[in-house]
Amino acid sequence: MPAGSRSNRGDRIFPSLDGATVIVVDDGLATGATMRAAAVAVRRLGASTVVCATPVAPTQTLAALADVADDVVAAFSTPNFGSVGSFYDDFTQTTDDEVRACLNA
Repeated sequence: MPAGSRSNRGDRIFPSLDGATVIVVDDGLATGATMRAAAVAVRRLGASTVVCATPVAPTQTLAALADVADDVVAAFSTPNFGSVGSFYDDFTQTTDDEVRACLNA
């Protein structure tokens, strides 16, 4: 989305990413497909540095993101991963309204 455009951001204008360091965060990676798409998108929007960060991920998924990110960070990684949800006591989905409320706070 080009800088200055609006979508479901309410009245907030999308910031310019030109030359920015962008940290893309996910609550956990399995295949890494969503993180890959986000990293590629912010790079195309002009980010000069892209960091992918997550609490948990399979070791091989982290390695596979090296071609789209300048740095890939995880608090915990293992080759025998299982599922993201197994690392959380409560892994219920966050609603769009909850996310908007957090962004507005």
